[in-house]
Amino acid sequence: MTLRFYDTASAEVRDFVPLIPGRASLYYCGATVQGMPHVGHIRSAIAFDQVTRWLEYRGFRVTVVRNVTDIDDKILAKSAASFDPDLVPEPDSVRQEEWWALAYRYEQEFLKAYDTLGVSRPTYEPRATGHIPEMHALIQQLIDRGHAYPASDDSGDVYFDVRSWNKYGSLTRQKIDDMQGAPDVEAQFSDRKRDPRDFALWKGYKEGEPTTARWVSPWGAGRPGWHLECSAMVTKYLGTEFDIHGGGLDLRFPHHENEMAQSQAAGHGFANFWMHNGMVTYQGEKMSKSIGNTVSPAEMLELASPRVVRYYLGQAQYRSVLDYQPTSLQEATAAVERIDGFIAKASSKFGPDFGVRAGFGQPEVVEALFNAFSAAMDDDLNAPQALAALHDTVRAGNTALAAGDDTTARAALLSVVTMTGVLGLDAVRRPEEVQGKEHAALDVLVEAQLAARADARANKDWAASDAIRDTLAAAGVVVEDGTDGASWSLQSR
Repeated sequence: MTLRFYDTASAEVRDFVPLIPGRASLYYCGATVQGMPHVGHIRSAIAFDQVTRWLEYRGFRVTVVRNVTDIDDKILAKSAASFDPDLVPEPDSVRQEEWWALAYRYEQEFLKAYDTLGVSRPTYEPRATGHIPEMHALIQQLIDRGHAYPASDDSGDVYFDVRSWNKYGSLTRQKIDDMQGAPDVEAQFSDRKRDPRDFALWKGYKEGEPTTARWVSPWGAGRPGWHLECSAMVTKYLGTEFDIHGGGLDLRFPHHENEMAQSQAAGHGFANFWMHNGMVTYQGEKMSKSIGNTVSPAEMLELASPRVVRYYLGQAQYRSVLDYQPTSLQEATAAVERIDGFIAKASSKFGPDFGVRAGFGQPEVVEALFNAFSAAMDDDLNAPQALAALHDTVRAGNTALAAGDDTTARAALLSVVTMTGVLGLDAVRRPEEVQGKEHAALDVLVEAQLAARADARANKDWAASDAIRDTLAAAGVVVEDGTDGASWSLQSR
């Protein structure tokens, strides 16, 4: 099956044909680092991590860019309202946390969340503040082409003229006259604009803002507009035309609409595909702090292992709504334990070189299941169908193990490991998992307990056998009995 993705701009699923054969370029919107990461941020990162992993599996050399917006109105506002006790203020004075320090602190929180949940580091992760010259150049291009203008006063603002670009609104299929002009936010600047819908490319410095948050420009000291930042950064790292632009569904308008308009108005081909991931809801309702129905990644990680949280956030088709229920992580835990249980049993039987042993085959039943997985991933990353194929392969593998069919079991193990790798589940490690020498020591101790339990069972001392199993269970060790004896694994949580 041909690899196909849904393109928001054309509103259709299209064949993915890269601009450069054998290569793929992907830009997706990263964090505006003005607070802790929320579940929507992480779902988006996992969605585009899955896109990246599948492109790589399909043989593409992928360049990924994920930006960091480290300067904007909210960052400055939070800095102004903050207090940093580490700065030891003078008596009767208040020292706020500098905007750049606040941004960097939250940037590290995002990186920690990404790493914990197995999101691959991008090829490049540029910060907005590191690309001011590129932004100036883009603004000048737009002015020269008649699509941008400095404000009518001496404020230093520069605006994009939306009516100068006849394709404005095409991404979200809106007409300009039907759009709101953000009156609550922009009313005070209405006399500076030709149209209330015109958006800022450059924001002139205003009294009371930190002097560190302004840069010299041909139009006066100031800082970049949010939409401009992405256009300048993606062009620097991926060129004026690239394969995929991604982000959350909430970014389609105005952010991505404005980004596409200003880039194309500058003469750039820009993104060949626009991909947007769906929102996360709470029991069918939009998450909102004001009504208290939110759940953060940190709260999820208190309830389940990173591997389980990754499974949950990546289990729906990326474009669909993912609804969080109180039982969601329990169900995901059970699913992950089924996968891990088979991998543990089969790996114990075949050893670490199971995929390269002489005589390895791919029985028809396993091959069909893996083909179903591949077809699902090729079909706009249909994660539910891909996971169904994964669990079918786990069941086929367990059946083969019980029947002593080593060829089928080994093929199933290779397929399951490949599938979990594509889904990023192998990149997540539980904090309580032990590695290296610690794992070897634990293995010796548990195997000694299992040997003692086997002796007890042989002597029909069921009380002693049950006591050993209960002791191991209390320590987080799951024991499973099979035709080849008992095997063990660690609980997912």
